[in-house]
Amino acid sequence: MAVAAGVLLVLTAAVLLLLVEGGEPPYSCGPRSPSSGYAFCDARLPPARRAADLVSRLTAAEKVAQLGDEAGGVARLGVPPYKWWSEGLHGLSYWGHGMHFNGAVTAITSFPQAIGTEARALYNLGQAEGLTIWSPNVNIYRDPRWGRGQETPGEDPTTASKYAVAFVKGLQGSTPGTLQTSACCKHATAYDLEEWNGVARYNFNAKVTAQDLADTFNPPFKSCVVDAKASCVMCAYTDINGVPACASSDLLSKTFRGQWGLDGYVSSDCDAVALLRDAQRYAPTPEDTVAVAIKAGLDLNCGNYTQVHGMAALQQGKMRESDVDRALTNLFAVRMRLGHFDGDPRSNAAYGHLGAADVCTQAHRDLALEAAQDGIVLLKNDAGALPLDRATVRSAAVIGPNANDPAALNGNYFGPPCETTTPLQGVQRYISSVRFLAGCDSPACGFAATGQAAALASSSDQVIMFMGLSQDQEKEGLDRTSLLLPGKQQSLITAVASAARRSVILVLLTGGPVDVTFAKNNPKIGAILWAGYPGQAGGLAIAKVLFGDHNPSGRLPVTWYPEEFTRIPMTDMRMRADPATGYPGRSYRFYQGNQVYKFGYGLSYSKFSRRLVAAAKPRRPNRNLLAGVIPKPAGDGGESYHVEEIGEEGCERLKFPATVEVHNHGPMDGKHSVLVFVRWPNATAGASRPARQLVGFSSQHVRAGEKARLTMEINPCEHLSRAREDGTKVIDRGSHFLKVGEEDDEWEINFDA
Repeated sequence: MAVAAGVLLVLTAAVLLLLVEGGEPPYSCGPRSPSSGYAFCDARLPPARRAADLVSRLTAAEKVAQLGDEAGGVARLGVPPYKWWSEGLHGLSYWGHGMHFNGAVTAITSFPQAIGTEARALYNLGQAEGLTIWSPNVNIYRDPRWGRGQETPGEDPTTASKYAVAFVKGLQGSTPGTLQTSACCKHATAYDLEEWNGVARYNFNAKVTAQDLADTFNPPFKSCVVDAKASCVMCAYTDINGVPACASSDLLSKTFRGQWGLDGYVSSDCDAVALLRDAQRYAPTPEDTVAVAIKAGLDLNCGNYTQVHGMAALQQGKMRESDVDRALTNLFAVRMRLGHFDGDPRSNAAYGHLGAADVCTQAHRDLALEAAQDGIVLLKNDAGALPLDRATVRSAAVIGPNANDPAALNGNYFGPPCETTTPLQGVQRYISSVRFLAGCDSPACGFAATGQAAALASSSDQVIMFMGLSQDQEKEGLDRTSLLLPGKQQSLITAVASAARRSVILVLLTGGPVDVTFAKNNPKIGAILWAGYPGQAGGLAIAKVLFGDHNPSGRLPVTWYPEEFTRIPMTDMRMRADPATGYPGRSYRFYQGNQVYKFGYGLSYSKFSRRLVAAAKPRRPNRNLLAGVIPKPAGDGGESYHVEEIGEEGCERLKFPATVEVHNHGPMDGKHSVLVFVRWPNATAGASRPARQLVGFSSQHVRAGEKARLTMEINPCEHLSRAREDGTKVIDRGSHFLKVGEEDDEWEINFDA
């Protein structure tokens, strides 16, 4: 989630349309197509009807050939092959099979990790073989050691849900009836472990309570489907309470399609179907394995297992051809909505004009810089160590393995960037006399040039250290075992700080949180910045913050735990604390333990104050709004209203705006991020309520000395409700308190029919 702090500030729904010139895009139903007269080529018909017509014309073998991510073509019907797997986490990616960067376009805009969105892929003229983007990753960042936490928007379900909606809408576009690209929300659900203590993601049985599924793990996926209308959900490798996610009809059919109304397809994670048998031993034969997944509601397998064993499964009666037809209708309906069966895509009114000139534009580069700047979090700034005054800094020492390594900006799932500015290059734009020393052989820092670094520090006006992690410590397939900086980094930083003339500036490039208590408490380290993995413009963004051309406004999207937290097994999925056994819980909502830095923490160069001001509706909802809804026992001596009984119309009537006034007391203009939380007066009671819950966030640029107001909509059914142990959502009768950040001022909302 590197730089996912920025999602609290920059939930950009911008779509960076990337198409190219040069080759010939694959498509069907052109004027000379052998099938131009068939119903599936009639763009006037609904996509599902067109898809069903196409499926009805396929042989059983041709159908099975469509069930993998590299789908076969059907030449007799003019249907070209299709590659479903492309990635777009923070820019188009090398990962997957659908994107190619060897034609008119050789580079794309690389955004901060888990912030930017790019699409409509390199399709118009032949550098892409698919428009299905398997992003975003909206899993909850439950454990700070998780290697893929860098891909996500953080530990908070409200943040993840809003991020999901913005990301999906940005990818899929706003043209009615036509998808710009297809977004796929992954990995449902409760997936956040790669390998820990001999337990791998491929065979991990996540034991998750109905309560935690309802209020933590599932909300982002529900928002993807219900609010953003995502056209795909990907099921995870994980077993959920003994049932593999990709074989769970409760999840794939009952929840995704039945409860949430998914209009699209369900894909497995790569090779997840094969792993049902090979790792999870859920089915006895390959044919049974394919059948159990397809019949549960899976439409597409990333991999070829369903293609290899699908015909035998049909012939042995393990599944029916109608099961396959259902899956293919879902798949082809998405391709119909993408325009693959509407003739040459270059004639598409909405997107056909886009070409190579629309890639790496100045607007895209500027947005990458803006996102990187807004995602930087100022964690410490003792005695105004920052911003630096370039007029008084005659020489600077830049030390650290992440200072001049372009790879340190990328995170994972990256593609070739348009351009790259490393942190060293960024500093050199401001100071002419800069000396550089890596200090470590790599971020692993098995060897540290401590003496050389200390000598350099002692002979420089200012020392800036760029330390942290890399993909060798955290990535897909690799969790961390420690929250400390790797190897000899801590001793190097301490030695340099001791030798430096002035207080040292420490910049951390990491995806996940690190325990830097030593630096937080060291008076010779004047300032700490967290920059995540900030993308192609990361070095310039950091330099602008260091020298005061940008006032930092980022907030942490995850709790920064101390090293002692690593005694908690990663396999313990419980979110809520259990004081009786010493289990501290997880995330700011439930964690009861020491913290290095809190969720939502972030400093500014200016002093801001904020307060809740009057709303358009009374603080006590009108009794008539809950008329006919009878409160029921809440299990802790109180009473609650069931959200399901309030109903969609009732929930709509309960919505109200909350307005926050922000005052910038100076000395600099800048953005301010406003976080609004709900607090329950009985949060520690038997109902296991969160200590507090984020309900809204927004940012506003405010000039020094001025005030501004931000208004957020509060939906009590979503924001003031909680999950009971059985997963039922309820609104407790009585008082709920809204508060802004850590302010003492609270606003009482009372639900009492």
